[in-house]
Formats: sequence, C-alpha cells, structure tokens
Amino acid sequence: MLTLHHLDNSRSQRVLWLLEELQLPYEIKRYARNPQTMLAPAELKQVHPLGKSPVITDGELTLAESAAILEYLIDRYGEGRLVPAADSPDYRRFRYWMHYAEGSAMPPLLLKLVFDRISTGPMPFFFIRPVARAIAKGAHKAFIGPQLKLHLDYMESELSKSPWFAGEEFSVADIQMSFPLEAARTRAGLDASYPRLSAFLKRIHDRPAYQRAVERGGPVMPGR
Repeated sequence: MLTLHHLDNSRSQRVLWLLEELQLPYEIKRYARNPQTMLAPAELKQVHPLGKSPVITDGELTLAESAAILEYLIDRYGEGRLVPAADSPDYRRFRYWMHYAEGSAMPPLLLKLVFDRISTGPMPFFFIRPVARAIAKGAHKAFIGPQLKLHLDYMESELSKSPWFAGEEFSVADIQMSFPLEAARTRAGLDASYPRLSAFLKRIHDRPAYQRAVERGGPVMPGR
C-alpha cells in the first residue's frame, strides 16, 4: 500500500492533492510540527534520514522531495493523465515549472520567512533586537523584496499565455507551483494586484480533489 507521511502545513499537501486527483488508494500518516520550533518531529527520521516531509513509501521504495514524488506517481500511476504529450512544447514548459517552483520561486520566500522571524523572534539580550531588525529590514529592502516582486511579476506575465502553467490543460506542474503561490499569498504580497495569479489560486481551490486533500491534510498556510 502506498503511504504518504504527511506533515501539517507543508509541501506534502501537494502529494496528497495529486493522490486525490489520480484517485489512488493510499494511507496517510500524519505528523504534527513542534509548536515552539515549527520543525518536523523526530519520528520522521525513522522514515527518511533527513526527517522532512513529504515522504512516501510504496512497497520497498522510500522517496522524498516533492518534485521527485510527483514525477514518480505520475510516471507509475498516471496513465498519461495530467502531463502534456512528451513531444509537445507544453511538455517542455511542464518540466520547466516543475523545477522552477523549488529552484527559483521558493528561495526568496524562504529568505523572507527567515528574516521575518529574526526581526520578530525572541532575543537573548534586549539590546540586540534593534540590530537584528535593522539587518532584516536592510536585507528585505535590498534583495528579498525586489526578488519577490520580480518573480511575482514574471509568473503573472507567464499566465497571460495560458490559463495553466504548462498550457491550456491543468497538469502536475500546477500542483507543484501551488505551494510557492500559497506561500506568496500568505507572506509576500500576492493579492488582487496580481489578477492572473489570484485567479489561478481560485481555480485550484475550486477543484474537488484539492478540497478533498484539504479535508484530509488540513489547510495550506505556508509560513504560519
């Protein structure tokens, strides 16, 4: 039996969503974050040495990393669904967005999360807090903010070419792209000023499989 090791409010929601889209039989084992550190519990290291989620087990196979898991599931169980034809331009776009999501879109979002926590988190000495806040503010103004705007503008522009990231049809690339966009909506200024990205999020939220995944795995609020 295929098992998803699912961490609350994490990238594993994408895997859960794909499982629902494909209507595959699976088991879900849920893990809760540490309420102080927000890190995954130590039990996940019994499944994979890095102790992170998502992780799936399928027979003798244990596989981590979102894109690798999504590609494995679609290659083994997809039967041609949710992937453009291999000889089409849409397939090249599909592969691009599968890598762009974590390789380009997520790093500035993670930097913003880290620096926001530096500026607002507890400090061992009260006189350090103004220094930390100044460093975080400088990093955001000089690099993080401009990078976030660059990527949001780029993704907004790309969705002017087609309603979905890899073309006219919904694909696994849209599932992969959902997490950085959910994160951007939560903490990086993705609002009504980006109408195509906002419409994309509404379309995915309206999908029955997405709604079933939320029912099973909980809401997606990256960074909270």
